[in-house]
Amino acid sequence: MLEVVVDHDDERAFRDFVSARSPALMRVAYLLAGGDQHGAEDLLQSALAKTFTRWRSVDSPEAYVRQVMYRQQVSWWRLGWRRNETAVAEPPERVHPDATDAAELKIVIRRALARLTARQRAVLVLRYLEDLPEADVAAELGCSVGTVRSTAHRALARLRVLAPELMAMGDPYTIFGEATA
Repeated sequence: MLEVVVDHDDERAFRDFVSARSPALMRVAYLLAGGDQHGAEDLLQSALAKTFTRWRSVDSPEAYVRQVMYRQQVSWWRLGWRRNETAVAEPPERVHPDATDAAELKIVIRRALARLTARQRAVLVLRYLEDLPEADVAAELGCSVGTVRSTAHRALARLRVLAPELMAMGDPYTIFGEATA
């Protein structure tokens, strides 16, 4: 087991960081986990634990935690880490969906994100929610810019197929960033 030695000031600084930034980090974790609250909590807790072990050497704590979350989510996906899920029936569709209802749009986006792979979610969250350039997304995920482009393209195409209700609300290219902000 790894033993981490920190002084009182470092521990206080870490606690202050966690108190101040946890809500924002939790929102990102929630999206990366595909709308699974428990998975998001696990992801954030794991990222914070890893950050704590390297607290003294971290220059930008929030960026470090986000990078750990992105990589951890993809790693869990690659390793086949899955939660036991119970399938439930979809609620009935509305006859006339209200495209201006922001809450409904957020729910649709979350459900759609849950249908994507962890890598696809990570690319869409970084590219559209975090509004990072493709080069920065590639650097965060440790892949090429071409991989980011093709993954984003495939993810958005998959959203169009798996979540046709998004098309009734607009093109995922334009609504993705609006609905999750």
